[in-house]
Amino acid sequence: MRNYPHNSPEAAARIVALVLISDGHVCSSEFDVLKQLGAERELGLDPDLLPHIVHTLCEELLAGGYATGSLMAHVDDAALASLMAEISDPALQRKVLRLSLAAARADGHLADGETLVLEAARHHWKLVDGEEPSAVKPARRRDA
Repeated sequence: MRNYPHNSPEAAARIVALVLISDGHVCSSEFDVLKQLGAERELGLDPDLLPHIVHTLCEELLAGGYATGSLMAHVDDAALASLMAEISDPALQRKVLRLSLAAARADGHLADGETLVLEAARHHWKLVDGEEPSAVKPARRRDA
């Protein structure tokens, strides 16, 4: 798979694209949600570039010898780690996870492949639903 520049809009969009294809098909509802959220603008992409990144990702997975079975069948932990490592900016990580979650939930359920990619992002970036863990933990109250 090609390498995109570190923290680039394309690297971020490829992770969203991976979530889109991870259940075996891309639904129009997923693209609709991303359009409503202004995903391309949020990620710094040119308008209408996300479908191209999805297409390119599919081509790369097919060209990489992954033509048997699911496109995700051979996206292993090392490949996921490599893709996640291209995004180190915490604000960009949160955007990617938020947009990916919205797209994955657009059809009303999370497929196994979607969960796999989302959990990889959470694990590698130490995030929970787009927030840093420290931001979602309630403060402990001390009673006097």
